[in-house]
Amino acid sequence: MTDTFTLARLGAPGREVPVVRVGDRVLDARALTADYDAAFFAGDGVARVRDALDALPAFDGDVSRVGAPIARPGKIVCIGLNYRDHAEETGAALPEEPVIFMKDPSTMVGPNDDVLIPRNSTKTDWEVELGVVIGSTARYLDSPDDALACVAGYAVSHDVSEREFQLERGGQWDKGKSCETFNPFGPDLVPADQVADPQQLGLRLWVNGTLHQDGNTSNMLFSVAHVIWYLSQFMVLNPGDVINTGTPAGVALGLPGTPYLRAGDTVELEIDGLGRAGQRMVQA
Repeated sequence: MTDTFTLARLGAPGREVPVVRVGDRVLDARALTADYDAAFFAGDGVARVRDALDALPAFDGDVSRVGAPIARPGKIVCIGLNYRDHAEETGAALPEEPVIFMKDPSTMVGPNDDVLIPRNSTKTDWEVELGVVIGSTARYLDSPDDALACVAGYAVSHDVSEREFQLERGGQWDKGKSCETFNPFGPDLVPADQVADPQQLGLRLWVNGTLHQDGNTSNMLFSVAHVIWYLSQFMVLNPGDVINTGTPAGVALGLPGTPYLRAGDTVELEIDGLGRAGQRMVQA
């Protein structure tokens, strides 16, 4: 059997079941773990899945909904202005060090779930990002060379943002990033060793069928490895934590005259090798 596989969670919100996708087959992973959570990643869970592929039974449960491929993370750490073209389109100076903000972990929802436009919102915006899931504790790493060994896998992440809340309501980014449903994630978690180079991935996002973002992780100001090393100097990154690594140009904030998201709009996004997601905007 091939060792190429991805991790996913299927089922209704709050009742998701961990599964493994191998080609067009879906295998039930509950013999290995109750969920893809911090304990799973801390226990070298991805390697255990690989070792058990031949023994896992077919999944015969609810496949009508795809949940986020990991359970609620301990924290979601985000990097702002990490693409030169995005910083330039928003009129921001290029940062000399990574810009860090936090996002409420409860914002994580499935890749195709509805996104709620917050009450009193006029500037809900889109951001396709490479999501990184931590697999082993990163604490005071010696150098970026040590960082990628701490990664469990990668996923498509949508860092939905309310720009008025973020930039015009007291200068505190978190409240523009932490609204309910503001982090669709997935569809799958692709193990790190199946991504040859996280700095060579195309990212794309469409709004109502129109392509707005078309970038590549090669244009990050700070690489995935640098970001993990840098963060480890200021906080402990634990298994199951998520890092959103920034977005390329093409957001509404940087495109004067481009309307922000409204109820009824649809967003589709994809990253090379990591899959495709799509969400409908619904008024909260």
